[in-house]
Amino acid sequence: MTQSNGRLFGVSLGPGDPGLITRRAWELLQRNDCHWTYPVRRKHAESHALQIALRGGLPLPAEHTPLIFPMTHDAEILAGYWLRAAETVLTQLHRGRDVVFMVEGDASTYSTFGHLARTVESLDAALVIETIPGVPSYNAAAARVAMPLADTDETVAIVPASYRIDMVERLLNDFDTLVLLKVKPLLDDIIELLQRRDLLSQAVFIEKAGTPEERVERNVERLRGEKVNYLSLLLIRNPHRQRGDIIRGCRKKTSNPE
Repeated sequence: MTQSNGRLFGVSLGPGDPGLITRRAWELLQRNDCHWTYPVRRKHAESHALQIALRGGLPLPAEHTPLIFPMTHDAEILAGYWLRAAETVLTQLHRGRDVVFMVEGDASTYSTFGHLARTVESLDAALVIETIPGVPSYNAAAARVAMPLADTDETVAIVPASYRIDMVERLLNDFDTLVLLKVKPLLDDIIELLQRRDLLSQAVFIEKAGTPEERVERNVERLRGEKVNYLSLLLIRNPHRQRGDIIRGCRKKTSNPE
């Protein structure tokens, strides 16, 4: 009888607080027949995702495998690491073992799991791959600082801050709330933009949301010239945004001329 393949699960753990791990993710991580995998930036480096699980009291199983996903934009280098990670996972899956790949935040949002899942699928399209959703960092951050992301007809943009500063400014013209992720490279430029647009008082900086090292800074001007962590974001509200008319069934319609 042919042994069936295992399943690959992208397990979202939330941004840092183990209390935000979903019940579904918790149940998977408590199984003793799943092989744990998790991303690291380099060999022997600490995994942020793994630390969330360990802080929650989940014991590290005897069999677990770190998968290296380096911090680089070189597509050729990345492709090589994705392939090696996928082949490592595939070995376990073909043995009939389920594999969990642990990620911080949500596995569908700027996550290494997307790269891993696509590469695994390209090697064996018959495998079952499932994504377990989780709490993204910006949702946890907004709750932490009591800032609503959107209300009624308001609009929200969620983008990496690595876009050019002129792109960030255009987004401010079109959205009521701007969530800027990974703000480290452009932080001073963003602060300058917010000052020019009179929005410094509408911005909040959150670093390592939900972790023991969490930092909240409401006076973002204090961050000028400071080196911040990679896991940092800015929430910006734009009350000055000019809106166009919205055509909706619940709005009063203009009478037609006779």
